[in-house]
Amino acid sequence: EEDKYWFAQADGDLFSWYKAHSKNMDVEIKDPEVWVSQIQGPLSMKLLENITDGFSENDWKYFDWKELQILDQKVIISRSGFTNELGWEIYFRPENETEKIGDYILEEGKKLGMILVATPGFRCRRIEAGLLSAGQDFTKKTNPFSVGLGRFINFDKKDFIGKEALMTSDKKCKTWGIRVAEGTAIKGESIKINEKNIGKITSSTWSPYQICGVGIVHLNNNENGPGDVVDVKCTDGKFHKGEICKLPMYDSKGEIVRGLNRNIPKVPNPWPGIKTTN
Repeated sequence: EEDKYWFAQADGDLFSWYKAHSKNMDVEIKDPEVWVSQIQGPLSMKLLENITDGFSENDWKYFDWKELQILDQKVIISRSGFTNELGWEIYFRPENETEKIGDYILEEGKKLGMILVATPGFRCRRIEAGLLSAGQDFTKKTNPFSVGLGRFINFDKKDFIGKEALMTSDKKCKTWGIRVAEGTAIKGESIKINEKNIGKITSSTWSPYQICGVGIVHLNNNENGPGDVVDVKCTDGKFHKGEICKLPMYDSKGEIVRGLNRNIPKVPNPWPGIKTTN
């Protein structure tokens, strides 16, 4: 339906924002009361084919969604996720036997090597891919341009909330990645150059693939960016050198998430570290 939209968010107050702005408008805002889980990785589509009837990976594209049956129960499946890996998300309705379906997915998934992990287990892939977390990497104090999402703004539209402010705002990106040589940056800490505060860490973790700390940073202005070497406080209580970098940190063409590259790395690919110049 062209006039129906579904927004999925892990956390935040967007629902209240929608309700507040819906006053005097011909629109209905409601919580569909669904619960979501995600299955991610190179064999995720194989699993989906095994547990549903008549499904083929070739039937849909990245970010499509379908209503499919698992154990004779209708569920909504979207080709999406928060890891930038090939995968899908399943939305359970209140009438679904959630535990029964979930146990079935886990049972069939184990045959393909699937394991159950919590959010920290895939946080590094989210950060490395540059997938922003609402309330963390973008907030009420940022705008789409400053966090690299300006391409989604269409000023040709007659009107929308915030249009006037966005038209006069700075259009340059201030959100980048960071790699830290010998530690994991502390989220919320400032990043500095020559003792001068130039921004802060909005997301951070350790990357077992790149063998370094990785994070997302929001800079105070456009004077700094990829290639700049900074000082940042890490979880060991010490300051370590880090380097601002572009996002995503690898797979810039999105071949992994689209299933064009399903090779699972057998060994890490360590970041070579900060380049020094004489």
